[in-house]
Amino acid sequence: MVRLADEYPGRAPDLCALVFGTPFQLLAATILSAQCTDEMVNKVTPALFDRYPEPEDLANADPEEVEVLVHATGFYRQKTKSLIGMAKAVEERFDGNVPTELADLVTLPGVGRKTGNVLRSVAFDLPGLPVDTHVGRISRLLKMTAEDDPVKVERDLNRIVRAEDWGALSSRLILHGRRVCVARKPRCHECLLSDICPSAAD
Repeated sequence: MVRLADEYPGRAPDLCALVFGTPFQLLAATILSAQCTDEMVNKVTPALFDRYPEPEDLANADPEEVEVLVHATGFYRQKTKSLIGMAKAVEERFDGNVPTELADLVTLPGVGRKTGNVLRSVAFDLPGLPVDTHVGRISRLLKMTAEDDPVKVERDLNRIVRAEDWGALSSRLILHGRRVCVARKPRCHECLLSDICPSAAD
């Protein structure tokens, strides 16, 4: 993983493509990123954060107003429901502060294990390894895991890498999957891991 670290330097907070100012904003942006590009999320969030800068503001929002603001990210009705529900839960159960523990994060509406690990590794610089499709696919290609289930993939990778590097590894695999090891046609001839990758094309 040293090669990936050289190619994509920095820790998870440095490598995250989402633009945010607070843990609450990152949580909202990550919820919006489901089935949507980070670029589109970053276009939508400035107006959303300007209108609802704190959990209290979003908790009391008019759903129709939020839907208009997040419409471009797709699935806007469900995302609006998750955003407002998340904000209410943060206000009511965590005194307006986004929790740091994964067990607490996954109790928030719209927040699963992947999103919780994003918050831990990016917003709080704590151990957390988000497993998305890129992370799962590339870790299987590299034979770092044989699992398909994201939780099992996470556990396999956690055993290989130091806890403080979990978030950065996830971010690097995501970046590598977007830029080089693309799903439809991996560019093995450009890949810095091709000589050690069991799945590399000849």
